[in-house]
Amino acid sequence: MQRKDRIDTFGALALIGFSAFLGFNQVIIKVVNEGLQPVFWAGLRSLGAVPWIWLLMRLRGRRPDLRRETWGGGLLLGLAFSFEFVFLFLALDLTTVTRSSVIFYSMPVWFAIMANFLLPGERLTRNRLAGLLLAFAGVTWAIVNRGGGAGEASLAGDLCALGGAISWAAIALIARGTKIAGVDAQTQLLWQVGISAPILLAISPLFGEFLRDPQPIHWWGLGVQIVFVVSVGFTVWLWLLSVYPPASVAAFSFLTPIFGVSMGWLILGEDIQPGLIGALALVIGGLVLINRPRRHQVPQKVR
Repeated sequence: MQRKDRIDTFGALALIGFSAFLGFNQVIIKVVNEGLQPVFWAGLRSLGAVPWIWLLMRLRGRRPDLRRETWGGGLLLGLAFSFEFVFLFLALDLTTVTRSSVIFYSMPVWFAIMANFLLPGERLTRNRLAGLLLAFAGVTWAIVNRGGGAGEASLAGDLCALGGAISWAAIALIARGTKIAGVDAQTQLLWQVGISAPILLAISPLFGEFLRDPQPIHWWGLGVQIVFVVSVGFTVWLWLLSVYPPASVAAFSFLTPIFGVSMGWLILGEDIQPGLIGALALVIGGLVLINRPRRHQVPQKVR
């Protein structure tokens, strides 16, 4: 599909659906962490996704685009992917879905900062700067507010969620700012899972025993992650990133913390404190400003 300079109806609906999907994904991770050590099963997930992604490509009559000039970007993608999911899986082991959702899905804030310096056409405007400050205040409030209530309120977990958000932003930056941008979304994802699998499995012994009394639901959760979250879901996100402006794609994730907080409350029975609602409102307001169209902007030609 030809690259577009704005989000159309199809893109908006796809991004809304993907945001809801990601919100539910955090619930799955939280549940599976009860039976499997987080970093170990993150590695199993990446390892299991490799043949699935390869199969999906073969069914479409495609082969991975592994040109030598893209190897550097591919290795960087895999490394950033490893960091992202070490941080996210540990965050959901240490704190609640509601808290991690607010912090982790601040990703567009960190992407906008990186893109301002490293990607052409992604300079910060006054609206974006105001949005950054607003969202940053919300993230800070979420981390500093150690209010009571049911469930964990772990500072280590909150900081891991922040590390995951920054790592995710780095993936988006690498996917657009290096030569890996010239390959298809599934090849990019194959790089991510193929590099991260050995890294995650190699470091997993540092985080304790591999098994935590696993039950069938935990193995089912691992399977859902491999087939639907990684193999299909992340491919869709990378494809959307390749077609639509990256800052606009990233900014649609302002919906995801809403879904994440709601599902943590509805499915896991997590408590939502007033301070967390305030932090969520600041983050969402900031992300809306970041995604606000520029006035009198002349569309750039697609190259």
